[in-house]
Amino acid sequence: MPNYTNRFWAKWDKDDETQEVEIHLLEHHLADVGACFEALANQPTIRARLASAGDVDALDDAAASRLCVFAALHDIGKVNVGFQTKTWDPDLRPRGIGWAGHTSDLVPILDGKDRETVKWFFDALGWDEILAWDNDNGETACGIFVAAMSHHGEPLDLRSDKQRNTKIWRPRGDLNPQDQVSRIGELIRRWFPDAFEKDAQLLPSAPAFQHMFLGLCTLADWIGSDRERFPYRSEPDDDYFENTARPRAQDALKEIGLDIGNQRDAVGAMSAGFSDASRIFDHIRGFAPNPMQEAARDIPLDERLAIIESETGSGKTEAALWRFARLYESERVDSLYFALPTRAAAVQIHGRVKAFVKSAMPDGDAAPLPVLAVPGYVRAGDFDGRHLPNYRVWWEDGFHDGRRWAAESSKRYLAAQVAVGTVDQAMMAALQVRHSHMRAACLSRSLLVIDEVHASDPYMRAIIEALLKAHLGAGGYALLMSATLGSSARRRWLSPSRRAAANDNFPLDDAINEPYPSIAVRGTNGVERVKGVGSNDRAKSVRVEARPLMGDFAATAKIALDAARDGAKTLIIRNTVRYAIDTQRALESAAGDGEARAPLFGIDDNPAPHHSRFAASDRRLLDAEVEKALGSPRSREGGIAVVGTQTLEQSLDIDADLLITDLCPMDVLLQRIGRLHRHRDNTRPDAYRDARCIVLTPRIDGEDLSPLLKKGGQNPNGLGPRGNVYPDLRISQLTLRLIAASAANGEAWHIPDMNRHLVESATHEKALREFDGLGDEWVELRKNINGERFADDLTARHVIVKRDKTFLEREVRFISDVEDRIRTRLGDDNIEVELDPPPPSPFNGAEIETVSIPLRLVGEGNVPKETPIAPQTTSDSFEFAIGDRRFAYDRLGLRRL
Repeated sequence: MPNYTNRFWAKWDKDDETQEVEIHLLEHHLADVGACFEALANQPTIRARLASAGDVDALDDAAASRLCVFAALHDIGKVNVGFQTKTWDPDLRPRGIGWAGHTSDLVPILDGKDRETVKWFFDALGWDEILAWDNDNGETACGIFVAAMSHHGEPLDLRSDKQRNTKIWRPRGDLNPQDQVSRIGELIRRWFPDAFEKDAQLLPSAPAFQHMFLGLCTLADWIGSDRERFPYRSEPDDDYFENTARPRAQDALKEIGLDIGNQRDAVGAMSAGFSDASRIFDHIRGFAPNPMQEAARDIPLDERLAIIESETGSGKTEAALWRFARLYESERVDSLYFALPTRAAAVQIHGRVKAFVKSAMPDGDAAPLPVLAVPGYVRAGDFDGRHLPNYRVWWEDGFHDGRRWAAESSKRYLAAQVAVGTVDQAMMAALQVRHSHMRAACLSRSLLVIDEVHASDPYMRAIIEALLKAHLGAGGYALLMSATLGSSARRRWLSPSRRAAANDNFPLDDAINEPYPSIAVRGTNGVERVKGVGSNDRAKSVRVEARPLMGDFAATAKIALDAARDGAKTLIIRNTVRYAIDTQRALESAAGDGEARAPLFGIDDNPAPHHSRFAASDRRLLDAEVEKALGSPRSREGGIAVVGTQTLEQSLDIDADLLITDLCPMDVLLQRIGRLHRHRDNTRPDAYRDARCIVLTPRIDGEDLSPLLKKGGQNPNGLGPRGNVYPDLRISQLTLRLIAASAANGEAWHIPDMNRHLVESATHEKALREFDGLGDEWVELRKNINGERFADDLTARHVIVKRDKTFLEREVRFISDVEDRIRTRLGDDNIEVELDPPPPSPFNGAEIETVSIPLRLVGEGNVPKETPIAPQTTSDSFEFAIGDRRFAYDRLGLRRL
């Protein structure tokens, strides 16, 4: 083993076979990270975001160099001998010192408790010069220094007493921490001389500036710690920064796609501009843009937040891509993050965005590889990867393209130039989860697109409001999209500082008369502007009727099978997985055998429902198959019956001749109707040329849903306070009344002309207030709903990153154990269970290595402490136990027995 007892190291590795230790010198690693931060800060968009976060017009090179100094000092705590002796032979390790870290172990120095070390430590760094870099007596400089020490993913707790052993800062053998700090102080002056010019720009004092710095510093550390890009060097080299670290950092940013200078040159050389309509729409078979899309293109470039409201299927995705192209072309954004409400929607939109990039961007190494930002997937462009031990990734083509770097870890998703993923990945940039600052800094470069924003509950809305505040405050751009956004919700998004009551007092008649489709902007003076965009020439008339068959699976199956036998593509959307599976079983029971068997959706000869409780590999098969069955152009003749849950209603490009759906809130119902007669170019059976939607309701007296408020009644199937999916029964009740009134008058719903009327009539606060006069149970529901909303809002605001606090303030630190609670609220509380031996898929026989199970099905006391779990397999399924609970998995998906 080499003798490293006289070398200060930052990184080390041991060969598994030879047990030889290899180190990377501390001064070299500090140079690597400082150079990476410098390369990041030299990107025009990132520099502009830093300035915006600091509330200054611009940040000059000298101020950027000062930040580079702090970034380089991020691992200065590693000079302590408790850390350095980790690589020593056990016989050489000093007694009474023990191993130490390098961040919280600095607290005794930062808080002044270790007075002896404080004096030489800051004198050796030349701290007095650094304290002069701000205009508030060094408070900002100190805050940024603490931010740099927080690069492991969360703010350093300055009140921590984890390590109070002052011996770790005293000399040991040939190691003298004071001498090493002095050398580092000399090196940072050599690397970044502009930082120490006396007339340089002072650092901004805004707390948000410190938070942006931390995010970029963490990103620089992730890049600078990549051993393949920065190989270990154990010999000192005074010219290492200039000759090695700086060029490698610049190359790394180009490879990863954070430096897009070459790409911008290639885009500028294209014969037609990047934002030319032919480029945007070529990937969707040459469709011409509609008025809504043209209006999205014409949103003023200085508007940082806009909201598109337009019917499902009207091309909001392409409108967002056109907006991105214009912002990119004007050098206002470098990247795009497209946030969807579900994994299935993200996978589907990823394919469309990938086609757009291939059509609109130049070919070659400079073009982005769109990342699928969905945990469980490792996908960039057309390529899939697989996680290996030691944080490595195997790619199916065997090629390690730097543009795939962001796809290899969920914490890096937002560093991709183009990424499509779930909205929770963006939300974690605003939450107290590890590396949230890095996520936010990466996202700041992007146009943030949030689709289906109406699906946000109060908890999500408060988080997204905090996300938008930070994102827009740092100079970022955002676009929100919805087919069914109520006026109160829209006004809150555009003006989150307004009190909710002021929004709710917006008159119902005025809300109904607002234009639709429309584009709304906050306006440079903060005054909301809503502009109608005219017809998108996609009008359809839909006959909607209610039938009390929600719990009658046999009757529902008969309606669907009769339609399928008549040649209709029939879509059945149930509110819960349980009802979807029971409907699937009823369909199979009634379908018949042999040649007379009615066509059912599935994979090959295996009928199946479409819902969220499938292994990732099987879910991909089902997603692809449902688009084949109900997409455009249609891949098969004749009818088919497809049953599923909410996974079918959002962002999937599918088209049904007949829609059968459970009763649900009006905004959700219109989303589902968006899958009915979606494509005008599809031929339909004569009996289904007119769009028809059958809404399944509980067995009730007339239109009164109040029995669902009582305990001990029928299964609510997701409706009301006992249903958990759509708890505000008032909205479902108003939706049912609108359905009944139209049916009684023989009137169809004219979509999209009636969208505004339907949504406001079922969701506006004035419409909801009438229930107070219908009995105590409705009053109690309102109180409970409002109480839960208030609690959700309060909970969300408790766990967001406090960007208005500096890193010297106690409030900025993260709350202990809050991350687990956050992930649970985001639905990221699934238990990933490894199966060994891997059982075969019921569809194609491929091995299923893991299954994801909701925590509520497992039970917190049953969470397995060890995996893998051995399944018991049969010819067409497998079973396994977790604690005292058993689960089955087959072509119907995962379910608890």
